[in-house]
Amino acid sequence: MEELVLADRPVWLLLTIAVVAIVILLVLIIKARLHAFFSLLIVAVGTGLAAGIGVGDVISVVIAGFSTTVGTVALLVGFGAVLGRLIEITGGAQVLADKMLDTFGEARAPLALSVASLFYAFPIFLDAGFIVMLPVIYTVARRLGGSFMLYVLPSIASFMMMHALLPPHPGPTAAAIVMGADVGLVIVVGLLIGLPTWYFGGYLVARAIAKRYPNTPVPALLGEPRDIPVEERPAFGSIILVLLMPLVLIFFNTGMSTLEKQGTVTADNIFFQFSQLLGATPVALALSALAAMVLLYVVPRRRRGQKVGGLLEELVDDALAPVCSIILITGAGGAFGRVLTETGIGNEVADGLDALGLPLIVSAYLVTMAMRVAQGSATVAATTGAAIIAPAIMGGDFSAIAVSAMVIAIGAASIGWSHVNDSGFWLIGKFCGFDTVTTFKTWSVVGTTISLVGFALSAVVFVIFA
Repeated sequence: MEELVLADRPVWLLLTIAVVAIVILLVLIIKARLHAFFSLLIVAVGTGLAAGIGVGDVISVVIAGFSTTVGTVALLVGFGAVLGRLIEITGGAQVLADKMLDTFGEARAPLALSVASLFYAFPIFLDAGFIVMLPVIYTVARRLGGSFMLYVLPSIASFMMMHALLPPHPGPTAAAIVMGADVGLVIVVGLLIGLPTWYFGGYLVARAIAKRYPNTPVPALLGEPRDIPVEERPAFGSIILVLLMPLVLIFFNTGMSTLEKQGTVTADNIFFQFSQLLGATPVALALSALAAMVLLYVVPRRRRGQKVGGLLEELVDDALAPVCSIILITGAGGAFGRVLTETGIGNEVADGLDALGLPLIVSAYLVTMAMRVAQGSATVAATTGAAIIAPAIMGGDFSAIAVSAMVIAIGAASIGWSHVNDSGFWLIGKFCGFDTVTTFKTWSVVGTTISLVGFALSAVVFVIFA
């Protein structure tokens, strides 16, 4: 898209426009009960015009933000939904739930789901990994009863912490590269800071919030639950193979990319080229979904002498239909975020914070937080915050551990303070069946507590090792 020419607006007016836009959006969704898809697009266009984007350009900006977000999200959500539906419909989720509960016990089910999510979230982005975990969470919640919130919020906390603080997730990876940090050391420091952050700022907070929602029902987004007879359920090994496939492929991609950046292998290396193809997250999920079709559905049915016919096609249709609305809402959230980005609100506020002369790690957190609040994307916020702080880091005499702690602080800032311009706010909220107010009280609060605890711990490490 060509560079925009914006009408000159003072910073105070841009901030006022942004605040008013968010208030109007919430009124439309909560009070007027207008569908979030329409509400987001209407407010995005209005905000762009008010902020000085020309009449001829505002629709292009909205479309660019929408298409970029949908282009990223649609494949992940689509393939993830199919994989999740297959695990659900074949009884695979029941097998995993039984194994988990037998191992950890019913009383520790929320903790078991949260720990399992930590492992699964390491290489897989938040939205894709969470969607694949959903059928297991659904099954455990239905089997044990009680509030769905008790089981889903601890899992969400795990995915949020890993997404914010640890490479190979895009935000901390980009921040590490921009600031010249050692990615391997960032992972080590990230784990040392991230695990207590997850437990105290994520898991315990999620449990406390869940107690306020004692009767939250389990959504039927992936279809109505079916009790599959034990003899018709897939083998535990087959399910683990399907779930581990995307992790292995994405790790393969990450490892080969690291070797290529270090110069150990060249871009012409055949393994590197294959890793770029097979290890891309959408491709890894697509291959896993195809493997699930064969291993969990086609082969077992044929062994039992049952016909497959067009049933598999219907199953995929059933999996994709409910997520179409979520994809559109998520894309509209991206469009609203893009409009706010183009106005330059975040950059103006970030520059102002950077000029205040605060301690470096405090400035890094506040600058990144301002970008997060202004435009919604955690990755953009982390990348921008790192770029603004990088000259001070590279020009100073900081230890490698201190630089890694700075990367973690920036990542922590990027996951908190989520609201209506964050596509993840809509995606996770809709998959959990939460209304807008409930999403604020759950997703946003957990993300913000993770952000604050992660920053506090990273600041301590930074001061000690600076």
